[in-house]
Amino acid sequence: MSGPDSSGGVVELRVHGVSGASPAQVLGLQQTGQVAGDRSGGFYRPRPRCSDSAGVPGVTLEAYRWGDLPSGTVARTLAVVFLLPFMLVNVAIWMRPANPGSEAMVKSLCRLLALTLTVLYVLAIAGVALDLLGWKCLASPDCLAGRSWLSWLGGRPVGLRLAVLALVPAAAIGLIWRVSCRPGRTFEAFRAPDQGISASRLGTVGQWDAEPLVGRLRAIHVAAAFATLDLVLLLARGASDASAASIALAAITMVILAGCVGLLCTPPLMDRSADDERLDRVTRTLRTAAIVLTVVVVAYVPTSTQSWPAEHGLPGYDTTLAGLFVAQTTLLAALAVVLLWRRRRESAATPLFGLGALVVAATGISMAVAYSAELVYRVADFLDRDASTGAGIASGPPRAYTWAIFGFFRAVLFTAIVAGLVVLLSRRSRRRAAAAIVARDFPNPPVGADRRLRQIRDAIARARFTEKLVPLAVLYGCLAGVGTATTTIGLLGQAPSDVIERGIGLPADAITFAIAFGSWVIAAIILALIVGGIFAYRTEPYRRHIGVLWDLGTFWPRAAHPFAPPCYSERAVPELGRRITYLVERGDAVLLTGHSHGSVLLAATVLQLPPHIGDRVAVLTHGSPLRRLYARLFPAYVDDTALHEIGRRVGWRWVNLWRDTDPIGGWIFSPHPSRAPTIAEDPAGGVDRRQRDPRGLVAPPGDSVAPPIHGHWPDESDEPFTEAVQELVQRLGGRDGPPTTPR
Repeated sequence: MSGPDSSGGVVELRVHGVSGASPAQVLGLQQTGQVAGDRSGGFYRPRPRCSDSAGVPGVTLEAYRWGDLPSGTVARTLAVVFLLPFMLVNVAIWMRPANPGSEAMVKSLCRLLALTLTVLYVLAIAGVALDLLGWKCLASPDCLAGRSWLSWLGGRPVGLRLAVLALVPAAAIGLIWRVSCRPGRTFEAFRAPDQGISASRLGTVGQWDAEPLVGRLRAIHVAAAFATLDLVLLLARGASDASAASIALAAITMVILAGCVGLLCTPPLMDRSADDERLDRVTRTLRTAAIVLTVVVVAYVPTSTQSWPAEHGLPGYDTTLAGLFVAQTTLLAALAVVLLWRRRRESAATPLFGLGALVVAATGISMAVAYSAELVYRVADFLDRDASTGAGIASGPPRAYTWAIFGFFRAVLFTAIVAGLVVLLSRRSRRRAAAAIVARDFPNPPVGADRRLRQIRDAIARARFTEKLVPLAVLYGCLAGVGTATTTIGLLGQAPSDVIERGIGLPADAITFAIAFGSWVIAAIILALIVGGIFAYRTEPYRRHIGVLWDLGTFWPRAAHPFAPPCYSERAVPELGRRITYLVERGDAVLLTGHSHGSVLLAATVLQLPPHIGDRVAVLTHGSPLRRLYARLFPAYVDDTALHEIGRRVGWRWVNLWRDTDPIGGWIFSPHPSRAPTIAEDPAGGVDRRQRDPRGLVAPPGDSVAPPIHGHWPDESDEPFTEAVQELVQRLGGRDGPPTTPR
């Protein structure tokens, strides 16, 4: 779409945050028109003769709307909910320490953990189709009673039942394979130029051509998924028929799984360029071999003439499941050792205690285990409709799933208790610090303003709780890892109630109740995520809070799990860079203003701009999480070096506005900025400008309510924002008048 062709002025290009605001909201206008991009990611300006502008006179407003790239529809938002474990383990690979010596090891471990999630996905569906339905329910006349949709398989040979029902997990693999092959957008048209790229890793955002790596990972995961299904069928058949054919097929299955693991343990090989067709042929051959093997195994299982063993559960299934949990526990422990070994020794340089990748990976594993256990438990309850009278399936889900639910519930319960204690114990110190800030901002409050002062103090105290979330996240990650480890007790055939009653004397009935309650807690969490996902798409306040998770998770390319949601920065960052380059080359100066996550997109974009473009660019960030969140979570990509390079690339024409009431955004270089922002020795000292929030205690003349407490909400019409725009416009025009005094 084409727009106004005037040039030679200043264009203020606004990039919104996670709120997914409309163009009119970003520009503060009632009438806007799109001048570039499309419905999902576009640029907007006031329509001709539209005079209700909230910007600085003489500055052309433009907005980039990217909110529909990570979500966009209810279907995609709900997909993110169910793919959340995949997304979390994918984010973990980007949270590796800044120490380059740990990169290969962290990549390998995260990719192996991601592979275990795919295996768990297949085992959960196989547990429903093959164990609960094919082995238990179809062997029970009481379970089949009244279920015509299932009874047609009753009385059939066991091998035939398993072969037919094996189509269910095979179809599930095909479905997720199909979904992962359809990215949210086509990004080929948004490749950024190679010139001017920063040495900082953050500057490579948008340069990542992730599709070759994703294609290789996808082929490996699909191969492992089909091989897992084959292994379940062959172990069940091999329990009574250890024929040469069974052994040969099992050996081929193990070779395929070993090949998948071996490829994932060689990051230099996996991360090769798209031109390496030999590696692509290897992964495609592995996938094809697994599919052909599955066809052979499914055809072989019903042909065996040996009788099937009389066991309560599908032979070999419980052992396979417990073995997977052992592998996950081992990988998490190895990741913890690597992170602690390679972390930087300076106490101030170890965000999340150096365990960020472990925390997120363990959380993703824990959620995947909870999802899987809940699926199997709910189906078992559905089939066991009349267990009190002896009807239904002969036995419940595998013991490993029982331990998994107990471990998840224990981690959530302990973390909630500790969080409550942290809230109570830190309240006094947070309120004391907040009271000092309020006293400094409002030294002479009017009579009757005590209630208003308490509101402001409490808002600041709540915002400061963000720092307390770091140890809580580490605690939950460790507890989740311990919970995964305890599932291995299922190998001994012991139930949690029996072990705990013998060990510490708690009644078995109480533990059984806790497990049942934990199962419903998991169901409630899943339902809450679904409802939250829908409201996050439909309701702006919900999206402003819940959208942080989606936008942060899908900002990073799929480098660990190919079934994670696609990355939107592959389009947004190059698209922004192209638009800025076009505006500058036609004669405009560009003022980039980014709120919240929009400031992260702008930071990555500035690092890609060629030097002659950066000379005509200024940056204004507000509510920015660059230091407070990204520098802690992604130390290898956002650090002092990257932030200083951003400042140098725009000639330190950078202002960052922050508020004490903001729980997400904050200062970037210093919480105590210099009184003279243009000091040559340290130009970074003039970047941060603290905003007093709210602007006043009492209602101004002509109004009936006091100024609102903005917190993380953007306010482009606020006076400090307008003053910062005016200052940066002057500096872009070469008229560097006296800088605005920092607040």
